[in-house]
Amino acid sequence: MNTNWIKVFIAAILEIFWVIGLTHAYDFWTWTGTIIILVVSNYLMITAAQVLPAGTVYAVFVGVGTAGTVIAGILLFGEPFRWGKIILIATLLIGVIGLKLVTSDKAGEGAAS
Repeated sequence: MNTNWIKVFIAAILEIFWVIGLTHAYDFWTWTGTIIILVVSNYLMITAAQVLPAGTVYAVFVGVGTAGTVIAGILLFGEPFRWGKIILIATLLIGVIGLKLVTSDKAGEGAAS
C-alpha cells in the first residue's frame, strides 16, 4: 500500500478521535488535544490529496471516519445498537473500499498544476 493511502487511513482514524473530542471536551486540555488531533488529521488528508485523487481521498477519509465514529458511539458511549445502522455502515464501507480499489494511485491529469 502506498504511503499516501496510509496517511489517509491514519487521518480517518484520527477523525474518530477529534469528532468524539468535539462532543466530550470539557476543559482547556481536552479542547487543546481535540484541536491538535483535528489539525494533524486534516493535514494528513490534505497532503495525501495532493498526490492521490482528491475525491477518492475525501470519500475514504469520511467513510472510515463515519463508520468508526458510529461504532465508537455504540461501544463506548452507550448509543443504541441497531442492525439498520450496522447494515448501512457496511454498505458505506463496501462503497469506500470499492472506490479505493478502482482508483489508481497515480495522479490524474492536471493534478500537478
